[in-house]
Amino acid sequence: MGKLKNVKHPDKKQPVPPFPKQKQKVPGIEKNMKPLADHGEDSYQGFGKLKDKVAIITGGDSGIGKAVAIAFAREGADVVISYLSDRETPDAKDSAKHVVAAGRKALLIKGDISKESHCKKIITQTVKEFGRIDILVNNAAFQMARNSMEEISAAEWVKTFDTNIHAMFYLSKAAEPHMKPGSSIINTTSVNAYSPSPGLLPYAATKGAIQNFTANLAQILLMAGKGIRVNAVAPGPIWTPLIPSTMPDADTFGQDTPMGRPGQPAEVAPAFVFLASDEASYVAGATIPVTGGRITI
Repeated sequence: MGKLKNVKHPDKKQPVPPFPKQKQKVPGIEKNMKPLADHGEDSYQGFGKLKDKVAIITGGDSGIGKAVAIAFAREGADVVISYLSDRETPDAKDSAKHVVAAGRKALLIKGDISKESHCKKIITQTVKEFGRIDILVNNAAFQMARNSMEEISAAEWVKTFDTNIHAMFYLSKAAEPHMKPGSSIINTTSVNAYSPSPGLLPYAATKGAIQNFTANLAQILLMAGKGIRVNAVAPGPIWTPLIPSTMPDADTFGQDTPMGRPGQPAEVAPAFVFLASDEASYVAGATIPVTGGRITI
């Protein structure tokens, strides 16, 4: 039997832990990660699947959001990159650089999506700049790892829900009037919606809520004749700045997957491209797991 060339074993395709010991301030930044994350900068090839569409990506400065921004731009979309703070501005500018290099327009919007007023601002500025919204990717998230419930403050619990699920509602509600039939909302849930980590109680709870929100909103918008598809992607352990800034054992992160390693953002982005494209015209209320073999049933 012939052997295919240039096909790598999935277990070894990307860096395998243990990684160097490391810790970052929250929110983390890309340049301090060891190893650096792969966002598809040197590998993603587009085929015009999102030609001339306008996409908003929250958390588009780094991690999964950055990989999605690069992929969307190379597929032909203009990209709005929403990010939190000055600390993340260099990463956001780097994301924008890749979008522009792909021949598309990039719009950077800084601010806290846990505030409804800022979510409305993102939508307003996007419509002012581009005239419409075709894709909304609700990706930004907050988490902190804790050893017990006693360590979780009420403020941290509220912040996690405000960022991870309340913002998703604010943005979807504000964007929907500007989205025509054929548009797409894609939410980032997690393997934690199916198999919650004991150290991530607030985060895992929000991801379960996102799963339900996605399925319910998909039905609501289609049954109302809006023609807007709502779906989700459920990543497993993915190597992003969130990990060394919030997890105590970043050096062994992802070892507990069947593949024995964390995924890279570049390995998640194609799922978002599929759901945003016309190839997924009959897909709504669905979740695509990208988990390195961790089971989501």
